Amino acid sequence: MVVLDFKKSTTELIDNLKNICAAYGLGNDGNEFKIITQVFLYKFLCDKLAYELKKADPATANAANWEQHIASLDLDDYEMLTMLLPEGTAYLRPEHLISNLFARQNEANFAKLFDDTLREIAIVNSDIFSVKTGGGAQVRLFDALSQFIADPAERDNFCKVIINKLVNFSFEHIFTQGFDFFADIFEYLIKDYNKDSGGKYAEYYTPHAVAKIMAAILVPTDLRGKVMNVKCYDPSAGSGTLLMNLAHAIGENRCSIYSQDISQKSSGLLRLNLILNNLVHSIPNIIQGNTVLSPYHKDGAELAKFDYIVSNPPFKMDFSDFRDDLDTKENKARFFAGIPNVPNKAKDKMAIYLLFIQHIMYSLKDKGRAAIVVPTGFITAQSGIDKSIRERLVEQKMLAGVVSMPSNIFATTGTNVSILFIDKGNQDKVVLIDASNLGETIKDGKNQKTVLTPTEEQHIIDTFNAKTAVDDFSVVVSYEQIKAKNYSFSAGQYFDVKIEYTDITADEFAAKMKGFTDNLDTLFAESRQLEAEIKTQLASLRYE
Repeated sequence: MVVLDFKKSTTELIDNLKNICAAYGLGNDGNEFKIITQVFLYKFLCDKLAYELKKADPATANAANWEQHIASLDLDDYEMLTMLLPEGTAYLRPEHLISNLFARQNEANFAKLFDDTLREIAIVNSDIFSVKTGGGAQVRLFDALSQFIADPAERDNFCKVIINKLVNFSFEHIFTQGFDFFADIFEYLIKDYNKDSGGKYAEYYTPHAVAKIMAAILVPTDLRGKVMNVKCYDPSAGSGTLLMNLAHAIGENRCSIYSQDISQKSSGLLRLNLILNNLVHSIPNIIQGNTVLSPYHKDGAELAKFDYIVSNPPFKMDFSDFRDDLDTKENKARFFAGIPNVPNKAKDKMAIYLLFIQHIMYSLKDKGRAAIVVPTGFITAQSGIDKSIRERLVEQKMLAGVVSMPSNIFATTGTNVSILFIDKGNQDKVVLIDASNLGETIKDGKNQKTVLTPTEEQHIIDTFNAKTAVDDFSVVVSYEQIKAKNYSFSAGQYFDVKIEYTDITADEFAAKMKGFTDNLDTLFAESRQLEAEIKTQLASLRYE
């Protein structure tokens, strides 16, 4: 009940922050999400500092007012105390705390004090919390938020209202909660902001069911707790749903996260996700940049290789402006199956996902595993780059299997999707699942989407991991069988055709055949009669 109550109060805080933005003319404004997410994060970091200080120092924990206690310490003592805190805890001086801003809210130029506080926190913690761009620039934790209020006369009041909403709320007693709690909070926090913004890459939020299935198949139950010190990568990370589920399956302290995404907004949301999920150590590995054109992560001069890769890449988009820049000698090995040509029309339908699949295959370690969301048309295409990729997966024995998902599993796109699983260590059987008939349809805003039940999710996971054949649902096939089917990855093409037999006597057979013959004779007679009537009608029309 405590968790449910706190989840309710947390969502109310988020709603209150949105209401404040709306009251000051920022509802649905392009900068609203920066204010909401950064204010939420500021509060989270303050409370996490309080939580860790009290764990590390009994005097702070037992103080009647912990903020006043640490403010009374001299600087050296406070510095020594902060050195006891876990790696990834934000460094805040006493004057950076919300309680200090609350006490000073009636000072002149309060908005400047508010902005300067956030700016100082961002600078002091830049090495830990900054996201890098492909060119090496740092995108710091906070912006000067009052600048988004157009009327300077309203800025002080805006910042006061925010501080007054934050001061009576605390995260402290909920930091013991795990992934599921913070995953729900994160989803609620970003639900209005993680949509296709019309930019280069669509920022689709990957449904929880898809993310859970991908992680549970990549890291099955028998590997939980055994995977250590691995690198996990998403070359089109978005807000990080897939990476968070994967890290949770492995263990947040057993893996390092690496990502790249062209969207600045997505990179900021991913940073927030990492902070909420105790993965601060991986923030320096978040890169904002164009993965296809300029992949950032390298080992020396070569592209880095990863143990696990997950991705829900953009399917179609116009990349004609840099298409020719990809067609180089250096990229021959990475884009082994080819680069889509620029069409005369509908450039926005260029299949960029084919480049991401090839990039992922190239970026896997020798025993690496990957899961990629692909349009279902990819698994049966009869020619072109699609088929060349499938041939490579089969010929090099690195295909684990495919799960074809129900229609509208993504409310944001009507494209049918499948999940492609790659495993460089799979030399044996391949699992193909047709889950297209599962789930129930619900309304999601203006769209319809299909939702899987937890039982259906687990059925998919268990069937895949056990390599079980289930009538009209799954098949387990060899690489040779896939070759014989023209490299099709569609489970339906491998299902047995069922013919039902009924035992009958010779007399019953003769009676059935006579019935069929009599029926045909009747039909033929009716046809001849109809033909005669039509001729009569035509003849009468000629004489009129």
